[in-house]
Amino acid sequence: MRKRFILLIDFSESSANLIRYAGDWAIKADVEILLVHRTTVRAPGLADIESRRQIAHHANMEALGELRSLAREILPNDLKVSYSVSEEHLRPTLAHLLAQPFQDLVLVGVKGTGLVKKLMVGSVALELIDNTGNCVVAVPKDIHAFSQSTIHVSVTEKYPLNILGLNNYLDFLEGRNVRITFFHLAGPYERTSGIKKYLKELSDLFSHRVETDFAVYEGANPFQDIKRIVTNRAEEVLVVQRGTRLLTDQLFRKFLINELVYEGHIPLVVLP
Repeated sequence: MRKRFILLIDFSESSANLIRYAGDWAIKADVEILLVHRTTVRAPGLADIESRRQIAHHANMEALGELRSLAREILPNDLKVSYSVSEEHLRPTLAHLLAQPFQDLVLVGVKGTGLVKKLMVGSVALELIDNTGNCVVAVPKDIHAFSQSTIHVSVTEKYPLNILGLNNYLDFLEGRNVRITFFHLAGPYERTSGIKKYLKELSDLFSHRVETDFAVYEGANPFQDIKRIVTNRAEEVLVVQRGTRLLTDQLFRKFLINELVYEGHIPLVVLP
């Protein structure tokens, strides 16, 4: 099955670097790129259906032209690129695209402190992370070159790791020298024998694909512990499972996206 990156582009400050990052990755992984944009249609309140349709069509054509121009400026000519521009909500649009016969990875840009606040209260990007049955990669706005080689995978006992989702993500890293560390942040007085066994099983399971190891970090301050694990090198990636405390707890979510992804410049991969 052909591999494809689906990039959600809103022409914000993060869009150009997101395209550069995906283009760099796509060349190394032999992947197609699909640029997706949702048009905002501003029609007069009293406009009839036909007028609204024409206004939407005009807005879509303008956005498509801008998207093509941006892609030509950034991406090499030999990279296969397609486009999807519509005024429809991104959620059904993405569901339709993900039903096509491709192996997809969805990439979104993380824009900065102001918009990180929006992420906290339920932006489109976070809504997609919460509802899309596909891997989502959140890329900080300042990263423009692909260099993933050190992958930290957060694991809990309550939410078993999505093995299929992680394998899907690793398919896009095929042929690269990659190391995975499966880790668990243990709370104070938490029994860790079970999670240690599970981490070892995961490490053994993926050892045929990449170099692996595992670790349990025990401490009273999980925020500081995770910052100790992720050292903010450009080649690092943090992988979390949707539904785990790291994403459902507002404090963890704020910490992850704000301090690690944005300020720490670490791409975040969210498994479905």
